[in-house]
Amino acid sequence: GFIFQVTSFQGVAVRSLSTSSPHDHPEHGRLVYKGNLAKTVLGVKFFSYSTSVFNLFMMPYIMLKSGIGVESLLVQAAFYGLIGIFTFVTPITLHILTKGYVIRLYYKDEVDTYTAITYNAILAEKVTVFHQKDVKIPDITKMFTTFYAKTKSMLVNPTLFPNPQDYNHLMGYDKSSFFKFEDLEEVKEADER
Repeated sequence: GFIFQVTSFQGVAVRSLSTSSPHDHPEHGRLVYKGNLAKTVLGVKFFSYSTSVFNLFMMPYIMLKSGIGVESLLVQAAFYGLIGIFTFVTPITLHILTKGYVIRLYYKDEVDTYTAITYNAILAEKVTVFHQKDVKIPDITKMFTTFYAKTKSMLVNPTLFPNPQDYNHLMGYDKSSFFKFEDLEEVKEADER
């Protein structure tokens, strides 16, 4: 009896582990989108941050060993400028470019709200909740922005939505159908008059 209970318990545990995904969050709604560059973005940002920290720790040592501290002011300024670009500018630029990259997007049908998961400056997941009516499409196509959620720029790849209808609803394309059947009938009647 005891051995049977243990094996059946293991079967249940294995079954429950295999059916639940690490990205299942019922409180956010159903998963409608998953970005395929999430690991790449995280890896590049982590590499950039780690090299910046390494540069900060190595700068005093390099200055001491190379004798740059004794050289002219111009050489010092050029050295600090170069190190500063790699230490601060690169990670800041990377963060600005990738902060709107949506890792996962969830949708709650009953309240018509989305939950976008992005990475924040310290590489932790950041949750942004917005309503479909908060979505604004930029007038001019922008390189790192597909849409704005309130004021936050968000970047998604339309081809990665398993259900194209989810993308159409997110962007509001399902509401602003210019060629509805009724509209065509009205145009036809106006022409006949």
